[in-house]
Amino acid sequence: MLFVVDCGNTNVVFALYDGDDLKGIWRCKTDAARTADEYLAFISQHFELSKVTLDHVLDVIISSVVPDANFSLREFCQKGFGLEPAFIGSDITAEQIGIAIHIDRPQELGADRIVNAVSIREHYKKDSIVVDFGTATTIDVIGFDGAFMGGIIAPGVNLSMAALHAAAAKLPKISVARPPKVIGTNTVEAMQSGVFYGYAGLVEGLIARICAEYGSSPYVIATGGLAPLFKEVLPVISIVDEELTLKGLLSIYQRVKTL
Repeated sequence: MLFVVDCGNTNVVFALYDGDDLKGIWRCKTDAARTADEYLAFISQHFELSKVTLDHVLDVIISSVVPDANFSLREFCQKGFGLEPAFIGSDITAEQIGIAIHIDRPQELGADRIVNAVSIREHYKKDSIVVDFGTATTIDVIGFDGAFMGGIIAPGVNLSMAALHAAAAKLPKISVARPPKVIGTNTVEAMQSGVFYGYAGLVEGLIARICAEYGSSPYVIATGGLAPLFKEVLPVISIVDEELTLKGLLSIYQRVKTL
């Protein structure tokens, strides 16, 4: 089986594939101080519930945008599976997997965005805009062949909500939700409206500008935990694919394995 890891700034997502079949997905909060033993205890518990043993894992591939977490993730794979994991960017490069990066400094592109480009090439095969509602909200333009054309990075929804609470003494800490109406009649609803509809307008406006600049209207794919919530009010989003990065990691592994 293949064990894949998508380490983002907010969550670490683990998944297990048996061939093309996804056997399970597990998430924990990203913490650069988390030890290899803590990862091992977390995964062992979930494997046991899924009736899977650690020795079922034959390969590991990792996408990480948190360098400080990489040592523990590598040590966890060595201790738990007796395997050396392959990291996107260092062990597996964009050049190796046939992804052209058309930005000024290709080395600055995050591993997750490279993986998403592969997922577009392998699973959608059309010019696409990927909207990732993560710690940062990224909007990337990717060609049908996986070429990374460029993109936009904005503060994430939860990050903006936390900043609003931290900077304004009278504003409470609240969760992101779609309020019943745009015009809030209490503080919580007013904050929810500002963040939710504000981000909906930001995404919609940026996609319109991208299409005008690009000269066509690419297929729009949303991913990330908040993607389903925003899909409700953003008809510009064609599809929500919460497993976009995981599928990209599987595709990269399958390609590299045959090289």
